[in-house]
Amino acid sequence: MANTSANTLMWFRQDLRLSDNPALSWALEQGSVLPIYVLDESAPDKAQLGGASKWWLHHSLHTLNKSLKGKLLVIKGDASTVIRQFAKQYSVSNVVWNRLYEPWQIARDKELKQQMSEQYCVKSFNGNLLWEPMQVLKKDETPYKVFTPYYRKGCLQRSAPRYPLPSVDETSAFIQADEQVDDGEHITALNLLPEIAWDSDFYNHWTPGELGAKEGLAEFIEQAACSYKDDRNIPSIKGTSHLSPHLHFGEISPHQAWYAIIDNFDNAFDNPDLDCFLSELGWREFSHYLLFHFPTIQEENFNPKFDKFPWRKSAKDLSAWQKGKTGIPIVDAGMRELYQTGYMHNRVRMIVGSFLVKNLLLDWREGERWFWDCLLDADMPANSASWQWVAGSGADAAPYFRVFNPVLQGEKFDKEGEYVKRYCPELSKLPNKYIHKPWDAPDNILKACKIALGKDYPEPIVDLKTSRQRALDAFAQTKDSA
Repeated sequence: MANTSANTLMWFRQDLRLSDNPALSWALEQGSVLPIYVLDESAPDKAQLGGASKWWLHHSLHTLNKSLKGKLLVIKGDASTVIRQFAKQYSVSNVVWNRLYEPWQIARDKELKQQMSEQYCVKSFNGNLLWEPMQVLKKDETPYKVFTPYYRKGCLQRSAPRYPLPSVDETSAFIQADEQVDDGEHITALNLLPEIAWDSDFYNHWTPGELGAKEGLAEFIEQAACSYKDDRNIPSIKGTSHLSPHLHFGEISPHQAWYAIIDNFDNAFDNPDLDCFLSELGWREFSHYLLFHFPTIQEENFNPKFDKFPWRKSAKDLSAWQKGKTGIPIVDAGMRELYQTGYMHNRVRMIVGSFLVKNLLLDWREGERWFWDCLLDADMPANSASWQWVAGSGADAAPYFRVFNPVLQGEKFDKEGEYVKRYCPELSKLPNKYIHKPWDAPDNILKACKIALGKDYPEPIVDLKTSRQRALDAFAQTKDSA
């Protein structure tokens, strides 16, 4: 039989770690702690976890539970109801969590805090952002809408982010709930893993959990940080940190990533590679900032003139894009990488995004929804802000007339075609000259490579030049609606 009371209920959310966890550190200072994770069924449909995120969460919860010596209580239900129920059942004095910034979570947390504050000490902490969005405003008290002044002026000229807190070692202070099931069966019962084995390759690329996050950060510091600015654009190599899913699930904090750079290198801001990486952490902050101040950006155009944009509807083209069968090699490679590994290189994300919204003229929300389901690092703020950036409808967005040419992008950033050949092996015998534009290859070369376009590899579903002009013509129709 477990203990019948605890000093504090610790509600784990997107902070699945024991180090640099402000809410958890405070909870342990008060005495015994009941750790709970709730798979919140009250979340709106648009916020329900996608398939890839469920896979990651399953493994991350198992890892956290192991760190807590099997004492993590995991429950599916309405989070507000569950938290009130267990606070009462275990006679806690305190209820704590780390803040989240999606609109529905803010509303739920605010209401829950109001409901419980008369009976309990309810405290929330900043465990997920370097600078909280309500604290960074322009001189006129309005929010920033452009990244560079937000980051360089609004953030960097403020006080430095707090230093990471030490790891928690007092596992004896955790209370095992009566409802707890041994060996993680309660996590397995959530049915987070896919019913079909489309996730088999995930295990070759990822190690969810706090230890995997720390090892990934250490590897980045050692191998890629000092060449980040250029290498991050080359999809065939590991030139980026691959920390995004770890950051989303809170297996590592942005403070830990930030100070790993600051502490390991002298004058990091004077180093173009390190400064570039830190600014990418800043972009993550900006995405959360935008969603906090403009909570409709997941569904509505930030720039209202795009409300009259003449998007096409084509289930056939959308399906070809989703399956990596557009006939444009760098696009197809990216979409196949996404489906196979739960991840897509950031440069390629911009290429496939531009192709969807500009060459195919399909609504950015279609891409946002597909990424939400397929990305292990699916993050509502980043996903929304990034898709609107590509579409030209967002804050500080790329100009709509900036249409990525996927052939030129491939030739520039995948010169030897290594990335394309990895994910489009049917093209692997093509000479590099044609790897990004197989339709230009002479018939004798295609035959020698045993490639029949339209059979072994698709013909392009759209002409790049004419579709670019179609996109510019469509954009011109929005000018009168500004």
